[in-house]
Amino acid sequence: MTDATRPASAPTALLVGASEVRIWGMSAAERLRRQLKRVGVTDVRDTPVAPAGGRTLLFRLDHAYEQRLVEALAERPGATLVSGGVAVAANVAGAEAAAAAAALAEGRVPAGTEALDSEGLAGSYNRKLRKREIAYVAPLNPQTAADFEARSFAGSYKGVTDVITKYVWPLPARIVTKWCAVLGVTPNQVTTVSLLLVFVALWLFWTGHYGWGLVAAWIMTFLDTVDGKLARVTMTYSKFGDVLDHGIDLIHPPFWWWAWIVGLPAVGMPLEHPGLAVGVIVGGYVVQRLLEGAFLRLFGMHMHVWRPFDSFFRLITARRNPNLVILTVFTLFGRPDLGMIVVLWWIVLSLVVHAAQVVQGIIASRKGPVTSWLSA
Repeated sequence: MTDATRPASAPTALLVGASEVRIWGMSAAERLRRQLKRVGVTDVRDTPVAPAGGRTLLFRLDHAYEQRLVEALAERPGATLVSGGVAVAANVAGAEAAAAAAALAEGRVPAGTEALDSEGLAGSYNRKLRKREIAYVAPLNPQTAADFEARSFAGSYKGVTDVITKYVWPLPARIVTKWCAVLGVTPNQVTTVSLLLVFVALWLFWTGHYGWGLVAAWIMTFLDTVDGKLARVTMTYSKFGDVLDHGIDLIHPPFWWWAWIVGLPAVGMPLEHPGLAVGVIVGGYVVQRLLEGAFLRLFGMHMHVWRPFDSFFRLITARRNPNLVILTVFTLFGRPDLGMIVVLWWIVLSLVVHAAQVVQGIIASRKGPVTSWLSA
């Protein structure tokens, strides 16, 4: 498509300056191209020549940007992003692109645009990752590249999640994520390995080989952290990958616990009422998901981000990783049966808490809007 035939509203991007720094195995230019593609900008140029019509986004290559800033700038005509007193990105009319690029190259705010810092442009609440955090933009050079990678990795983490994902996995996951990024391993490849481990753990639990089953299960949960982080930091997430990853997460946990119960007779520790136990596991899992869905539908947000208590309880609620912690501890003491009994009771108690959260939300909504404490 030529400039003459391009619709006036089609976005264009100009990359200002140059950078030899690599981030997560990518050049700064390649990273920005991937980021821009996420917002529908496919015409990315490295010279200040742009169509006279439509909008043009400009980014200095000697800075690195969180995706939220790229998205926010694309939706904010006439805005300039300023960091540390230096203008680094802007959204201008195509006819003004050359003058704006010259201004950005000198760190000046292009004429006729509004200067905004990160918070002013993108706010301070990351709804997708459920946490309060100002989007980052930082100078990029060989000395700051590692710090930026650490910050971008931390920025890919959900603020409200389980205790293992939040406090145990970040450091090793960052190391493995970097290995995968440099070696060109894709998020979907990592997800595929984790899917295979789901079945390995299932079979080992079913046959009473709990030690090896727990090894497979914990590796799977670790890779479940890595694939999402790898997708975010390398800008390679896709709809298929998202559906595959979340589909695995959604379906497999109750089958693991069911298999655990089936395997107990093989180690001479059968439960007295295995059918009832399976019913509690499956029914409890379905009801918990329904309660979470009901809260989301009623109030437009996840129940775990409503109040500080709700965010705390997400750390330990009867989801996969907290349940695995319980089972691991009791298995280490030679009582996988007692571990499952504790998990069953924890499922029931967690259901009571989640049901109370829905009821409390309904009562609170009669007095005013139900909003997240993280967005305050």
